[in-house]
Amino acid sequence: MRARVTVYPRREILDPQGKAIQGALAGIGFKEVEAVRAGKSFEITLGVDDRGKADELLADMCEKLLANTLVEEYRVELLDGEAAASGADGA
Repeated sequence: MRARVTVYPRREILDPQGKAIQGALAGIGFKEVEAVRAGKSFEITLGVDDRGKADELLADMCEKLLANTLVEEYRVELLDGEAAASGADGA
């Protein structure tokens, strides 16, 4: 089973990289861009077929390593189906 984990700074945390990207886009003519959130993405292949087990494993990975849940939120998407989980108040 394949999954994508996307990690972003929490909305209430300053995102200097996102602000820099927004400014750069405006500088090259994309004035319509109102906000950018910069994050990171992980594609993970699991050797399990059970969606519940995959959800559990992925959430555990995010909480322990992939996301710093004090300042980041994450979203887990199973690539062969619907979103699996969000964490640290992620939507």
